[in-house]
Parts: sequence; C-alpha cells; structure tokens
Amino acid sequence: MNNVAGVTGEVSAERLMAVLSPMAQWTKHAGTPGELESLGYLRGLLDDLGYTTQLLSHDAYISLPVSARVEADGVTHNALAVSFSRSTPPDGLTGRLVPVGRGTAEEYAGLDVTGCIVLIDGVPGPGQTIEAGNRGAIAQVHVSPHDKLHEMCVSPVWGSPGDDAVDDLPATAVCSVSATDGTRLRELAGQEITVHTEIDTGWRPTPILLADLPSTRGGEDEPFVFFTGHHDTWHYGLMDNGTANATMIEVARIAAERRDQWQRGLRLAFWSGHSQGRYSSSAWYADHHWEELEARAAVHVNIDSTGGNGNTVVADATSAAELGELAQEALSTQAGQDWAGRRMHRAGDQSFWGIGVPAIFANMSEQPIDPALLNAQAAVFGGGPRKGNGTGWWWHTPEDTLDKIDPELLVRDTRIYLHAVWRLLTDPTLPMDFTPACEALVERLRELQISSAGRLDLSVPIERGLRARELAAALWAKRESVDPDWFNATVHRLSRLFVPLDYTQGDRFTHDPALFVGGVPGLADTPRLSGLEPDSDGFRFLHSRLVRERNRVAVSLREAVAFLEGALE
Repeated sequence: MNNVAGVTGEVSAERLMAVLSPMAQWTKHAGTPGELESLGYLRGLLDDLGYTTQLLSHDAYISLPVSARVEADGVTHNALAVSFSRSTPPDGLTGRLVPVGRGTAEEYAGLDVTGCIVLIDGVPGPGQTIEAGNRGAIAQVHVSPHDKLHEMCVSPVWGSPGDDAVDDLPATAVCSVSATDGTRLRELAGQEITVHTEIDTGWRPTPILLADLPSTRGGEDEPFVFFTGHHDTWHYGLMDNGTANATMIEVARIAAERRDQWQRGLRLAFWSGHSQGRYSSSAWYADHHWEELEARAAVHVNIDSTGGNGNTVVADATSAAELGELAQEALSTQAGQDWAGRRMHRAGDQSFWGIGVPAIFANMSEQPIDPALLNAQAAVFGGGPRKGNGTGWWWHTPEDTLDKIDPELLVRDTRIYLHAVWRLLTDPTLPMDFTPACEALVERLRELQISSAGRLDLSVPIERGLRARELAAALWAKRESVDPDWFNATVHRLSRLFVPLDYTQGDRFTHDPALFVGGVPGLADTPRLSGLEPDSDGFRFLHSRLVRERNRVAVSLREAVAFLEGALE
C-alpha cells in the first residue's frame, strides 16, 4: 500500500496545533476582512511548502444574520437570526403562534397556518422553511434542543442563485430561541406574538485559496486529487472548520516530502461561502472550471470538523460506494473502526457531482450516542442508523474555540485523511470499484419500484444495472493485470457517466437544491404514486414526469453498459 503506515506515522500533534493556534485570532464570516487575513496566513504556509498558490475573488450572494427577538405576552425573548431568513419590517411581524412539532408535512395535517407564526422543534433547516412558506406562515420560531443557539442557513438554493432560482429563497422570517424560552412560548399557543429579524443579505466579494503541486511524472493536463474544505466559519470556528484547514496543511506537507512517489497531482481548495452562502464558492468554482474538472479531477476528498473534544466516532463518515473500500481501509487502519457504509449526502461543498467527480468523506468525527452528552448536530442530521450523535454543543456558536480541540483526536483524523489522500496520489491504479455502486443502484431501483405499488415499471433500468454490475466487477478484477493508464482512464470515464446518474436530478450543469435525497434523486418522488388515485390529475402529472426520468436512467445505464463492454473488449 505504498508505505501508508510510514507516511501516516509522520503526523504531528505539535505541528497541527501550531498551524491551528494562530487562526484563533480571526472571525471568518464570508466576505469579511478577518476571513481574508486568515487565508493569507494559510497561503504563506503553502507557499513555504512549494505549492503554487492562487487567491481568487468572486462575487457571491452572502447572508449574514444581524439580530432577532421574539415579543410574547409582554416579554422579550432573545433570539438568533438565521442566514437567508427574510428581514421583518421595523415593527416586526405579528401573528398567531401555532406549534407544528418538527415542521414536517405530516405535522401540518388539519392546521391552517396562513398568516401565522409557526413554532418548530429543532434547529432551522431548509426543509422546514420550505414547508412553512408553502403553508402560508409568515415567520418561524425554532426551539433549540438545549439552551445553546446554533447559527444556521435555511436557503435551499445551492450556491448563488440564478434568476431561475431566486424565487426559491426563503419567503419567511426565521429565528431560533433556547429550549427554556421555547417551553414558555408553547404555553402561549394560539395567542399573537411578534417576531423581529434583521439579516444583511446581498452580493459581496469572497475569496478562494487554491494550492497546486503536480507529480514529478505528469504534464500540465495530468489528473489531480482534489482535496477541499471550507475556510469561512461561524465566529472563530476552530473546530468548524479550523481543524480541517490544519489537517489540509499537514497532509499537504507530508505528501509533498514524498512527491517522487506520486502518480498524479494534488490540488487543495479552501472555500468561502460555505456557512453564509450555501456553498457559494465551491459552486462558483464548479461553474467556472467545469471542463478542467471534468477532464482532470480524479476524486474529490472533502474535509470538515476534525479533532473536536469527545469526537471519538468516525464510523459514520460518508463515501461514494465506488470508494467504499478505501474508506473502510482508512477508518479501520487509523481508527480501528468499521465504516458504517453511509452514502454521501447533499451537504457540505459537494458541488461536483454533475461534473461526475466521485467523492469521499465530509464531516469526519462525532461524539458517541449517549443521552448524557449535550450536542447539536443530532438535531440536524437524521436519515438512518448512526453510530455517532454529532459534534459538541459548541458547534456553530461563538464558543467554538481552541479549548474545544483534542490534539490526539486531531492526529487520528488527520491520519485517516492522509491515508486516503496518499493512496489516491500514489496507487498506480485508482482504488475505485464501481461494483458496489452498481449494486446499490439496483437495490435503490428495486426499492423505488416496490414503493410505487407497481405503478412505475423500472425493470429495464434494473436489468441494465445488473449488467453494469457484472461488467464493473470484470473491470475491477483486471486492475492488477492491465496497463494502469488504461484502467484509470476507464474508471475516469465511467465516473462521468455514473456519478451524475446516482447523485443528481439530471442536469449536469446546474446545482440541485440543498435537500437530502437518496440514490437516483430524479426518481425520488416515485413512492408518491402509491398514494394517488390512478385517474387523478395529480397521479397523471407525476407519472408523466417520472416516466421521463425513468427514460433518462435507462439510457444513462445503456451508455454505461456500452462503454464498459467496449472497454473490456
């Protein structure tokens, strides 16, 4: 494995903390002077390591919360404004308070909230915001699971919106209150309350730091490993995402010392607009470097929130199925934990699926499931069984400071990333097996067909998925006996066919909403068919769309099968 053990053994807690500690002096909200100064510091470190660096600037639609409060029954409750909330008029918005649980569609059953203010359990997210807006609510008050308030972004629009998506931005005012204040507000259900929010939303210049180092064997157009993490933060953000930036520097340092072993290059990107722009920088970079990324980006390795206190669990790390073997190896070797098999989800700076770039990792470590532990992310991320329960209570608060970092856990997380990046840099054949990806695709298609109660026939794409799996297994079996350049070119082309099919709704050049969906997201609404009358307008409209999407999936798989058959001949 190209001396992985020797390489990862070089990770140093002292160096990591020496990189991280100076970052404690800056708040790094997107498009602010502190963010730019902090990036300049990181750029100097990378220049010293021999990387070619660029500091790009682009305009992005950024939303910075200013203030919020809730007035109810003569009492003013402190509240936290939310990125991409609407600002209220100077006198606020007044309406009847209606509790709606977690704010799902089911919990609005039988309720008319037109012109009302809804009270929602949990930190704000785009899904609840869309639902509340569609139901006619004028404002939302979210109740934190504890008395810490967490900064959040509620825009469902990925990146800076185009004119076709600007109307999808939130239509309501949104704020958060503490669990204690939420209990008091629930007692006022049915009474009128007033919400005040002020949000500074608009276009502003934001930076991206890039750092490139080619291999010693490649030319200008050689493939590269794309290693990225966001740099903008909420407040000081030493865990989210200062530790990840320190990990990136340490991986870049150790890898560069052994550059003569690289088979492909390394490009690092430090994004702005993650926290207050809904991934605006990575989306902009995808839009403005589309063809280069399509031609040269081998794998996207994303990093977020390493080394937090108590974050002992790494098994929940996400990975595309085609990189699952690498994820398992890195986690088991460096942390003694088995990968839980979690699919990549629509979050972080995963802006490159339309281009067809496979991805591994995002948020890395989290706290164990323990009712006695106070944490935040468990209130945000659901979606299936988990071994961990999110990061510590300081996440997205002003208290995400240097004392929240465990140097030894930071070393462990950095070794996991170095393990994966090192293999991606140095393996003659990329460790990318599309056999499990095809298996997961077929399983997803079968699940969708069953959920439609037989009303959408997916037998053709299922059959082609099975054939693709057979061919992908044959390709993987040949990896040790064929020319590495041929194998790498083959999996590169296969990824451009397969990743958009598995992770996007169909248009490779736009960015899907920032909402959780499963595999083959264009068919995600298939289960709705079973609950509609076949002769109703709703059924017919939905069925018409899903048939077209089925055709896209079937033809995409036909192309993948034809490509693999031709390559294997």
